[in-house]
Amino acid sequence: MTMPKHRLSRRALLLLSMATLVAPVALARPVRAQEGPADRIFLGGPILTMNDAQSSAEAVAVKDGRILAVGDEVDVLGLRGDATEVIDLGGRALLPGFFDAHGHVFVGGIQALTANMLAPPDGDVTNIPSLQQVLRDWIAAHEEAVKKTGLIMGFGFDKSTLAELRNPNRADLDAITTEYPVYLIHQSGHLGAANSKALEIAGITRDSENPPGGVIEKDANGEPTGVLEENAHNVAWMTLMGAVDRDGMKAIARAGAELWAKYGYTTAEEGRSLQATADIMKEVGAEGGFKIDVLTYVDVLMARDYVKENVSPDYENRFRVAGAKLTIDGSPQGFTAYRDRPYFDPVGAYPPGYRGYASATQEQADDAIDWAFANGVQIITHANGEAAGDMLIAGLDAATKTHGADATRRPVIIHGQFMREDQVDSYRRLNVIPSLFPMHTFYWGDWHRDHTVGPELADNISPTGWLVKRGMVFSTHHDAPVAFPNSMRVLDATVTRRSRSGDIIGPAQRVDLMTALKAMTIWPAYHHFEEGHKGSIEVGKLADLVILSGDPTAIDPEELDTLTVAETIKEGTTIYVAGQKGGLLEYRPLLDGTNPLADALRKAALQREKIMSSAPDDLRLAGKYDAQGASVTVPGMLAEVLGHSPAEMHSSH
Repeated sequence: MTMPKHRLSRRALLLLSMATLVAPVALARPVRAQEGPADRIFLGGPILTMNDAQSSAEAVAVKDGRILAVGDEVDVLGLRGDATEVIDLGGRALLPGFFDAHGHVFVGGIQALTANMLAPPDGDVTNIPSLQQVLRDWIAAHEEAVKKTGLIMGFGFDKSTLAELRNPNRADLDAITTEYPVYLIHQSGHLGAANSKALEIAGITRDSENPPGGVIEKDANGEPTGVLEENAHNVAWMTLMGAVDRDGMKAIARAGAELWAKYGYTTAEEGRSLQATADIMKEVGAEGGFKIDVLTYVDVLMARDYVKENVSPDYENRFRVAGAKLTIDGSPQGFTAYRDRPYFDPVGAYPPGYRGYASATQEQADDAIDWAFANGVQIITHANGEAAGDMLIAGLDAATKTHGADATRRPVIIHGQFMREDQVDSYRRLNVIPSLFPMHTFYWGDWHRDHTVGPELADNISPTGWLVKRGMVFSTHHDAPVAFPNSMRVLDATVTRRSRSGDIIGPAQRVDLMTALKAMTIWPAYHHFEEGHKGSIEVGKLADLVILSGDPTAIDPEELDTLTVAETIKEGTTIYVAGQKGGLLEYRPLLDGTNPLADALRKAALQREKIMSSAPDDLRLAGKYDAQGASVTVPGMLAEVLGHSPAEMHSSH
């Protein structure tokens, strides 16, 4: 069924934002949008609207998927009819549904379907032996599927949380099995670890050279260790997963959206896609497979024409292409972010003065931004390191000089982990919306303090305090599958900035609770040009709501991470209730008992040899180059052969 379209011009949205995002509106507003009866009425708990003109309410009425009334309980109950469902919140808080400011919902579906390699509190991996044991347990629990598919995958390892302070290698994974390929994806998505069988299938040998923008790690004898970075990782990852058929890909997309809904998100983002993956999500929507809205930004360096042809402010069947994605560098915790100075104390075999590296040239960045401005396409840019931020600012300055300043464009910087304060001023001048990643203060704050930037600069990672000081609108995100799409962890980290060890990483960058909640609701709605119908509980907006287990305004900020999502409501309909079957990283087979993932992987095992044997050698083997020395194993080329690889969604964190 085609969902209704909700559209405002960008100029109108800008005017609306000036009224609702910058300053409170001191005008009387009607309680009701129309007469009842209401379909549902919520009361009996704190209602946090994220609307400065009416920040709280006693009751909310919903009708036909939209907010019918917001106000006093007596007034709202006047809309009750014989069929109206009255929900007593019982002291629990009602908020607007969370708007995913930046995540990878498609890749998150893969996270939900693979072995959990994460460290506590999200997993049980603390060292190499525990990693091996989790893999063995997962294989034992999925023995039949492993035998049918011949493929073992895990997600979420991170050497910063392993006692050995190193990545797992081929020997560690060969100890699990040499019969089947084993491939583990780092929590950042920027590197992976392969056993000997996986390296064999990926065509990686001692003779393979590093592809541009990637590293094949080798030991003292010149043999691959199994650790692959960036584009080398992409090749192996896509080769192993490339044969999963279209039904399998659609199952992955559905699983991701389900996982997001569990954490109260009513709109999810796939933060980087290619045409094939975008088309898969479009198909899932057309089949009624999404209970929440899903939007995507398509890679501007790989599928520019597709962006131009498909970008839209409107959802159709709960899916839309929102704009273009540019990626300039890599992972800060993985030492691949592009810095303006050497890393503080990087763990690994890095040369003196190592600063990371860019994954795009200045010319590519300039051209992409110029194209986006020229075509009226919103562009979001992954830039973690200071040098990557300088590249982005240079590209924005050049495009603005050519096309003129226009506050309605809303370009976005994604992550900006090591952002300097002078860069914040540049982003303000250029009307850039920062989408920051405060969860790093919990997951990697200690690592940044001790290894990436050092104790002084670590205090300013994800500098939300600098943005508040300047009155800037910003959003915060989880970047799942880097971490779970855990909304309460995002909230807690933004307010407390407390690390795993208990240290506070940058007390001056902490923000108050309501600012943190706005950065998860109304401000990301603004960032995505959707504040006209999402992000706050206001009459006429979509009834996208979330019920929390308690009141975030009434508990110690240090206990925010103990709150949970009790219920998620999309356009007035409950789509998730706490206690339903399914847990962290647990894929739920369909209600009829079938398991699309197992079937997809079984088909992948049958198709892999056929597809890869028919592909040109240059696309099957890592380390191949053309006559000019350019890599021919970049993600887009292999994706064109394989058709619908989830590795198109190279996770940029």
